[in-house]
Amino acid sequence: MKENEPKGERIAKVLARAGVASRRGVERMIAEGRVSVDGVVLETPAFLVTPENILSVDGKQIGGPEGTRLWLYHKPVDLLVSHGDPDGRPTVFDVLPDEMPRVISVGRLDLASEGLLLLTNNGALSQFLEQPATGWTRHYRVRGYGVPSEKRMELIRQGATVEGIHYAPVDIQRESGGRTNHWYTLALKEGKNREVRRLMEYADVKVNRLLRTSYGPFQLGSLEPNTLREVPTDVLKQQLGKFAEQFGL
Repeated sequence: MKENEPKGERIAKVLARAGVASRRGVERMIAEGRVSVDGVVLETPAFLVTPENILSVDGKQIGGPEGTRLWLYHKPVDLLVSHGDPDGRPTVFDVLPDEMPRVISVGRLDLASEGLLLLTNNGALSQFLEQPATGWTRHYRVRGYGVPSEKRMELIRQGATVEGIHYAPVDIQRESGGRTNHWYTLALKEGKNREVRRLMEYADVKVNRLLRTSYGPFQLGSLEPNTLREVPTDVLKQQLGKFAEQFGL
């Protein structure tokens, strides 16, 4: 290190690696006055820290980062994917085993949705896996009622713009069902907020069940609701390929 080169790492990067939140999430926490270094509340994320500094979030000291880990979780309906709800509704993080380290989700599923949710203790990994550029496809099974507009279904496959929001092409297929209640499969890479529900409504289908069955190479399979399975380190490393090293794998 050069004599005049700043020492340490940006605090958002350090706390993300410790599993507190993504870098953007940490920056929001700092803006809310929730992060302190050596007992002093930070006012800006433009701050470098070293292993000698004592970092705290919401008054709780944050230890050094452990190795990167990833879990598959079968989220049931009626649980929020949030670290806290002002209305006191139960969250995914309220029901995790006590021995679990602090984790954050890779993307979200809304309150009424169920299925595969990835959890990790590394905020940088979470942010990386959410990016469309990663190339991981998310698969869903959706049940809905209504007579779908074939014209709009085709627009969804090509990339539709709904209420001013453009969505990348989505592979959508109709499976089986009665006259007006059908199952559909969808495959997409973006995962914008409530994307599946909004696209189905655009196609004149009202969703009454939404299940995510896979996220990239990881499958929901036979995983029971509200249960976890950790991904072995060697499997995670293999799936991340050339990017594994940047997450300490």
